[in-house]
Amino acid sequence: MTAKNNQRPEPKKPAKKTESNTGSEKSGRFDKLRGILKGRRPQIKVVGRETTSGGIVFRPSKKTPGDIEILLIGDIKRRWTIPKGHVEPGETTKQTAIREIGEEVGLKDVEVIDWLGKTEFKYRRVDKLVLMTMHVYLMRARGDTDAVVPEEWMTNAKWFSFSEALNEIEYEDIGDLMLLARRKVRELGAAK
Repeated sequence: MTAKNNQRPEPKKPAKKTESNTGSEKSGRFDKLRGILKGRRPQIKVVGRETTSGGIVFRPSKKTPGDIEILLIGDIKRRWTIPKGHVEPGETTKQTAIREIGEEVGLKDVEVIDWLGKTEFKYRRVDKLVLMTMHVYLMRARGDTDAVVPEEWMTNAKWFSFSEALNEIEYEDIGDLMLLARRKVRELGAAK
């Protein structure tokens, strides 16, 4: 009802068919919608859980006594991160971290100092949503730490001063664990 005269408005009459509202226009609208939807990613059908493990690998700084350097790898998307990989059946997360450091960067002589924590995140792999749990250890590189050889799929692997590594790391949660790692290194006097 309208406010004036308490009269009902007249119902709208259906529009007469013209070229602009015929089936060909509807078909055109649907074609446009199909085109938009065609470019979309496949619908997620499966949710999976995966566990990885890796390390914040450090060595005493060669330039600044009492400070540390952190080893970062360049991933496939050219982002700096820490070396890590999937936990194999029958393997502990600690064993995985040691194995992955060896496989990904060629460092075979590492000492696990402490477990720093875990991060959880999700990502999409085609039509699968993956819920990932990553365990992170504080690890000291020993022996020939300059002999870092990245795996073929990596874009790079190199040592950074702690402050450079913190600036370069692409993932905030790993950055937080790096701060914890530095504090633990100082508490233990492990930078020597």
